[in-house]
Amino acid sequence: MGARTLTPSTLWRVIKVEDWAEIRRLHRAEGMPIKAIARRLGIARNTVRKALAASEPPKYQRARKGSIVDAVEPQIRALLKEFPEMPTTVIAERIGWERSMTVLKDRVRLLRPEYKPTDPASRTSYRPGGLAQCDLWFPPVQVPVGGTVRTNLPVLVMVCGYSRWLMARMLPSRAAGDLFAGMWALLSVLGAVPKTLVWDNESAVGGWRQGHPQPTKDAVAFAGSLGVRIWQCRPGDPEAKGLVERANGYLETSFLPGRIFTSPQDFNAQLAGWLERANQRQHRRIQCRPVDRLPADLAAMVELPPVPPLVGWRTSTRLARDHYVRVASNDYSVHPSAIGRLVEIVADLEQVTVACAGRTVARHDRCWDIHQSLTDPDHDQAAQKMRRARLQAVAPAETEVEFRQLASYDALFGIGADVEGGVA
Repeated sequence: MGARTLTPSTLWRVIKVEDWAEIRRLHRAEGMPIKAIARRLGIARNTVRKALAASEPPKYQRARKGSIVDAVEPQIRALLKEFPEMPTTVIAERIGWERSMTVLKDRVRLLRPEYKPTDPASRTSYRPGGLAQCDLWFPPVQVPVGGTVRTNLPVLVMVCGYSRWLMARMLPSRAAGDLFAGMWALLSVLGAVPKTLVWDNESAVGGWRQGHPQPTKDAVAFAGSLGVRIWQCRPGDPEAKGLVERANGYLETSFLPGRIFTSPQDFNAQLAGWLERANQRQHRRIQCRPVDRLPADLAAMVELPPVPPLVGWRTSTRLARDHYVRVASNDYSVHPSAIGRLVEIVADLEQVTVACAGRTVARHDRCWDIHQSLTDPDHDQAAQKMRRARLQAVAPAETEVEFRQLASYDALFGIGADVEGGVA
């Protein structure tokens, strides 16, 4: 009996991948004709011809069986066409589905992409000096601050788009005073300002209201002083600042492991040393080192303003009798000579300074802890001296008082004694 002739529909049901490869080898490498190959392998010549014409190996596909959902698929499609986000449970209610929810969910999962608008990720190309992405990273480490230990102190992270130059610095808080002071500190070291600073909806920077970005007054003032723009990402759009998000992960996996920090200053010192090496490593995406692209990036950026922007904490108040001022939940003592007078408070990432009529009346190192009272010994001694002087000034004066004889009061009221010692 000769070899059975196979129709195209049944070809791939009997031939194996090994047979397909052997057919092509015998014909291409050995030069064997189709008839000889069919005789050698015991298959039909049409099967050999089809195997030689196929550019891909054969694969078995099971014929699709019917499903209980097939009958209601038109109704599902009608609902998804009008309401692409309709939950499967609601669809089941609308079509009167009383069978297994698993098969219905599987079918809806397959059909929904046909009606739901797609949101493809965009791949952005960055021009020199164009932008820098900014974010706050909260490292899960304990950092001693004074007599306590704080966890998850914010770290400001900035990444230049074109060069991928990475900058970072730990801050005392995420409040506007510290946030923009940290940005200015990093940009001052960089030596120039990118034309656009990309932020998410950080409370100190701004948020979205009624479909429009609403930057804070501090953000507008900072951007205006630098002559650049702050771009706020739309809510739920992490791809808009993917560079800095990946940088946060890079810091957490490459900088933190195995390190111990004795203070915030020690953290920033170790971080600065690590960043210097990190910016000289080969970057996988740009296929070069960030330091190699930095000169072109800086050349296209905006120059630093001649007058530094007003950053940090700046306020004025009339000094109360307890002669303390509050900055970021901490109280700092002031010389009591300024009590009742208007004082100007200026605080940055390092110091807190208080001035009265152009004269400095307090200077403290910035406290990174919260709810603390910091007292200068000189201020305490001056206050004690002033309190003693006030007590002496209001004490009653000692006055000599004349003492009268009791007989004087008897004469005054006309009272006298008789011979027998009675009263007249």
